[in-house]
Amino acid sequence: MRIAVLSETDGAETRVSATPDTVKKYKTLGADVVVQAGAGAKAGIPDADFEAAGASVAANAADALKDADVILKVRRPAEGELSGAKPGALVIAIMDPYGQDAALKALADAQVAAFSMELMPRITRAQVMDVLSSQANLAGYRAVIDATAEYGRAIPMMMTAAGTVPAARIFVMGAGVAGLQAIATARRLGAVVTATDVRPAAKEQVESLGAKFIAVEDEEFKQAETAGGYAKEMSAEYRAKQAELVASHIAKQDIVITTALIPGRPAPKLVTRAMVESMKPGSVIVDLAVERGGNCEVAVPGQVVEHNGVKIVGHLNVPGRLAATASSLYAKNLYAFVETLVNKDTKELAVKWDDELVKATCLTRDGAIVHTAFQPTA
Repeated sequence: MRIAVLSETDGAETRVSATPDTVKKYKTLGADVVVQAGAGAKAGIPDADFEAAGASVAANAADALKDADVILKVRRPAEGELSGAKPGALVIAIMDPYGQDAALKALADAQVAAFSMELMPRITRAQVMDVLSSQANLAGYRAVIDATAEYGRAIPMMMTAAGTVPAARIFVMGAGVAGLQAIATARRLGAVVTATDVRPAAKEQVESLGAKFIAVEDEEFKQAETAGGYAKEMSAEYRAKQAELVASHIAKQDIVITTALIPGRPAPKLVTRAMVESMKPGSVIVDLAVERGGNCEVAVPGQVVEHNGVKIVGHLNVPGRLAATASSLYAKNLYAFVETLVNKDTKELAVKWDDELVKATCLTRDGAIVHTAFQPTA
């Protein structure tokens, strides 16, 4: 069994899909691991560290791909990147499959079995494989750090001989994994923190971290969660009531962090231009949903822009801004999944195609798109 770890072709991607630690674990599964030269450079992992862990280093992608049974990536392989991959090879990555019909067809045409890690079901046995949670957790932390870097004042209350510095007010919109970590980080820095979410279960979680919960708590709010634990899309009437409450709240905030995402849909617009203009000059908004269209109407992907004296931070690939930590967690997520695909006795790949983890994540197989949610429409 040969496992290939490829470099990322996207210039903005700093993460890598394996670490020396997971290379050692793959070796115990009986795998030969080949790492493309320079794959870990942006995450601070030199080729020599992979070699010391037992991997061999290939000069280029073609050499790494040759005869590989499993191909590990962070992002979905670009067009032509899998030329030379052997038919039936498993390709495991964050595939971002929604609305990507041509890319999925390319994966099918490459005759590989492509697995999308972000489709991993949220069940107990798959928690260790949950890349959305591991990466969102870091994004929430980094969002607060980025906000404080742009904010021209202190965060905690300080009582000094020259006078008292008031604590910054930070409002977190969306209390999923990223939002909860943002709340915890902001609280650790000494901010006065409030948060909102459309899911009723979020209220208790927010309050357990010492933040105040802000929401219109009507009957629709009480039903606003899917069976999978994700937020539902709310009615126009509810959104209007919530927007009115949020608008008055945002005007008093120093920092706003938005984290709201709905799987397979554009990010909901939560912060309008008028709301931005209601904030004090010097305030900061960090939009973690900017890659999906953004929660803030004036956010620009990949840029920090200023509008009416308010800075709007729209960094791309926020987990990648903590490349070493993000790579370490992502690599462990991948290993935990790959381990379930290997027969421990024969030390060979033995994919159980009817396993719920495999069925939930497998996009393509035998030249066809097999995932029911992504079937091409005639």
